[in-house]
Amino acid sequence: MGDVSGMNRVVESRDIFNDEALEAVGLSRAMVAGGIATVHRILDGLDQTLNANGELRIAQMVELANLSAIIGNLLRTGVAKASNGRFTANGPHRYPDLIAREPGRGDLEIKVALETNKPKGHLAKPGPHLTCRYVLADANGTFTPGKESRGDVAWIWEIRAGILEERHFNISNTPGDSGKTAVINAEGFRNLHVVYCSLPLCPAGPRTRALYASLLKSGGQATEPLALES
Repeated sequence: MGDVSGMNRVVESRDIFNDEALEAVGLSRAMVAGGIATVHRILDGLDQTLNANGELRIAQMVELANLSAIIGNLLRTGVAKASNGRFTANGPHRYPDLIAREPGRGDLEIKVALETNKPKGHLAKPGPHLTCRYVLADANGTFTPGKESRGDVAWIWEIRAGILEERHFNISNTPGDSGKTAVINAEGFRNLHVVYCSLPLCPAGPRTRALYASLLKSGGQATEPLALES
């Protein structure tokens, strides 16, 4: 799929927008760019070391759920570093992911999912959220939809920001199940605003891709709500 050693994954400024939605949760374009760049840079560094030792890439070695968790941890670290003290990164498996350090700011929770999947956690956690979705493409960023066509390099394709309420989660607590889950539902996703989109990596269907394209042109002002479905 190509060598990662020479990769230079630039976060395009035109792909980050909607300052009003960002500011509502205490974020800025620089924080989003810093978070994405940190995820890509550290994953590429890991892959370079693994490849040099004859090993597979990280995306080929861990389960997708674990890869999503890794991406969430790296995103938390990157956003905090780029925030100039506005946020502090909490420890792994601790709530919330980002602790606000300015009066009047809310803490921030991060959720990650693959492609067009719905981000989820163990419990419903109302409040400011940052959601991240990614695809598995090749080292050049070429993405082909379909499980059989997935690459082995993770690329973030979408970031959303907004404030969620209890009703924005579908909670499952089936007896005998593996545990509680709280999935952000369609209403919740419509309450989250797209603040970053890499259109070439978008795994959604033609209609939703057209809506994302209109978002990029309008700077984040959607003509209709963007749900999760492709």
